[in-house]
Amino acid sequence: MRTIRLPEPPTPTMGVPEIFEGGAYSVIRRAVVIGNDSPLSENQSVGLVRALGLSDKHVLYRVTRPRGGINEWLHWLPVSLHKKLDYFFRLIRIYSRGEKLVPLPFENGGGGSVGLASVLEADVKLIVTMARQTYEKDGPLLVVASGRDTISIASSIRCLASENVFVIQIQHPRSQLNRFDLVITPRHDFYPLTPQAQKQVPRFLHSWITPREPPDRHVVLTLGALHQIDSAALRSAAAAWHDEFAPLPKPLLVVNIGWPTSHCRYAADLAKHLTASLLSILASCGTVRISFSSRTPEKVSKVIVKELADNPKIYIWDGQEPNPHMGHLAWADAFVITADSVSLISEACSTGKPVYVIGAERCKWKLSDFHKSLRERGVVRPFTGSEDIAESWSYPPLNDTAEAANRVREALFERGWRVRP
Repeated sequence: MRTIRLPEPPTPTMGVPEIFEGGAYSVIRRAVVIGNDSPLSENQSVGLVRALGLSDKHVLYRVTRPRGGINEWLHWLPVSLHKKLDYFFRLIRIYSRGEKLVPLPFENGGGGSVGLASVLEADVKLIVTMARQTYEKDGPLLVVASGRDTISIASSIRCLASENVFVIQIQHPRSQLNRFDLVITPRHDFYPLTPQAQKQVPRFLHSWITPREPPDRHVVLTLGALHQIDSAALRSAAAAWHDEFAPLPKPLLVVNIGWPTSHCRYAADLAKHLTASLLSILASCGTVRISFSSRTPEKVSKVIVKELADNPKIYIWDGQEPNPHMGHLAWADAFVITADSVSLISEACSTGKPVYVIGAERCKWKLSDFHKSLRERGVVRPFTGSEDIAESWSYPPLNDTAEAANRVREALFERGWRVRP
């Protein structure tokens, strides 16, 4: 079998002192990550920062929305407008019920929280002031944001402190890409521009579909999602989970089940198909471990638990901490993943191990294009229930995060800047 070369973690650069390489003002030593309270989006930003060697030199800020009640129906609004409406509704409650107006906490989750629950709210003025005031001492500031709710914050920071920051937006912002120094997004985000996509949309709607222009030179295209998986992360996870996974009968098949989306709809019927297929290949497995997402519909999980929970070869994670996801990536011999999750598939494909996808035929629009690209590259195969899991196969692992980090370094070099851990 061919040796699989996994992406290596960044290593500190060695060379002459900074003063002889353009001065301290040209070296990026720190980063700000702007998140949107979505683990999937924030994982991409942190993964890129890690690949640039700044994993222990970044600060996480978060764009948050009001929650509860009518707010759950207003997430389609811009964040700023949503917050103004929430404030207006709170004022109405004050005058109608005699309640006191309690100031919103400056930290997510309130002052008594710890860890990521106490991440500071993303504030444009605060970050811009920091970038300007610390520029002479600490050099330029790298700003990495991901997700729709972070777009206005990240673009405003670049507008107000363009000489002091380098702003990267992960995931396509849909319009005005020149608001950012670099945009990193999957190729399938540009699927609407393809002839196949144009045929699927009535002509009078073409002007409403984004993006409207092909990628320019400051757009970095990836095949999948960015993440934090590289050889060092897998080695660390293998050691951390050794006692639990090493004794398990091999081969170990890990099954990851996501949730239906607008571009990949499924229900109990897919769950029944999955359980039947797993039972068909069970003889070729030593162990099967199944994980559900926190958003997996109960009608899907119930079918799988009912049919498979009593099988001695099968373990179903109960959702309690610690999450075995990293252990699964490190110790699995093969994966079966539902087609809805670009992130889970991207992480699994970074290991170079066999990845089988179930439900890809149900995907449409740009998600269908994503799966087509994966199959053409030979990194995934459809899960049919006729596989022999003991027969392994491999491919060059996806290396999107490291490749994107290299493009960032190139863009910084063009500006006369560089990253130094």
